[in-house]
Amino acid sequence: MTFPLATSSIEAIGLDPKPLGRLRELITAHIAEGRYPAAQIAVARHGKLGLVWTLGDARLDPQRVAARDETLWLLFSNTKVITACAVWLLVERGALAFTDKVADHVPGFEANGKGDISVIQLLSHQGGFPNAEVPKAAWEDHELLRRSVCGFTLEWTPGSRVFYHRGAAHWVAAVLIEALTKTDYRAFIRENVAEPLGLGDDLFVGLPDRVHGRAVDMHEPSPDGARQVRRSEESSPEARRAGTPGGGGYATARAMAAFYQMLLQGGQLGGTRLLSPRTIAYVTRNYTGDRRLHGHADASRARAASARDHRDHSRPRIARLAADLWSRRRRLLLLLGRSGFGRLVRVPDQQPGARSMALGTARPRQQPRARFDRVARGRPWRRAGCS
Repeated sequence: MTFPLATSSIEAIGLDPKPLGRLRELITAHIAEGRYPAAQIAVARHGKLGLVWTLGDARLDPQRVAARDETLWLLFSNTKVITACAVWLLVERGALAFTDKVADHVPGFEANGKGDISVIQLLSHQGGFPNAEVPKAAWEDHELLRRSVCGFTLEWTPGSRVFYHRGAAHWVAAVLIEALTKTDYRAFIRENVAEPLGLGDDLFVGLPDRVHGRAVDMHEPSPDGARQVRRSEESSPEARRAGTPGGGGYATARAMAAFYQMLLQGGQLGGTRLLSPRTIAYVTRNYTGDRRLHGHADASRARAASARDHRDHSRPRIARLAADLWSRRRRLLLLLGRSGFGRLVRVPDQQPGARSMALGTARPRQQPRARFDRVARGRPWRRAGCS
């Protein structure tokens, strides 16, 4: 499969190579110091791939295996944007609207007070069930998965807070995809997102057994900090196959750079249009105003303390950076919450009926209409959490 981004150079895409050279020196030093075993960096701009660097070892035991440009890295929360993209596709195809209630499409989800949760609230961390879990048995038993998410209980009123849902919201999104398509969400993502973009060999939600050999093992420092210890649960074949929709995807750095280039180019990559510019404009709007996202940083601090401040160095690193995302004018607030490298974009709240501002521009843009918003004209957005 031909990769969708043409190969170029950092200079040719208009970037200064010196800071990137210093970054490489820093990562090389970190690997030599044993902070983490490996890293991969990709930088893309204007639809071209400026560089791919792969450093260190993908596996340490029973023998060292060097990481390569084709090595697949655990995406953690960058998986959320891939799962959300599948929902965006279904909206664009008319299967649902962002303002629909999840329970309209997933019978039984209304249990325990969840009947009014909208798709927007689900994908923007305001659903009200941030700590809900699904059993491991549901990774492959998707009828059990459906029953599990329908049984989620609320921790607060949906829409009243912006609180990071580490995994629960995107498990619901996976069930929503399956309810609408009658297809395993992992297969839908592969056939409708990864393969059409030309990323079928580089991006996976649910890792097939045939490519497990390309995946990195996850590690963390030993208690004495003297060596790296394999994290067996995250590196297991079962976890790789599962493709948890909020944190279990695998990809190369160049694949994520290409995916974000698709977003920056209005839904098109390498001559293939996946989404319309109107959909991209809709999902990159600010849905939370200046309200603070709770839970994500708090949880990170707690994990860092429990790991004696080693957590930041415990895993092979994948720098899934497209250079355009470094530009202040092009930072994206995706309708999915935060990805691993993203920061929320904050723009001032607007009065009901005011026109939205396109991110990074000075001119107001008329809000997208039609089937995306199945609500009465003039009804204000609820001042509640998205993120």
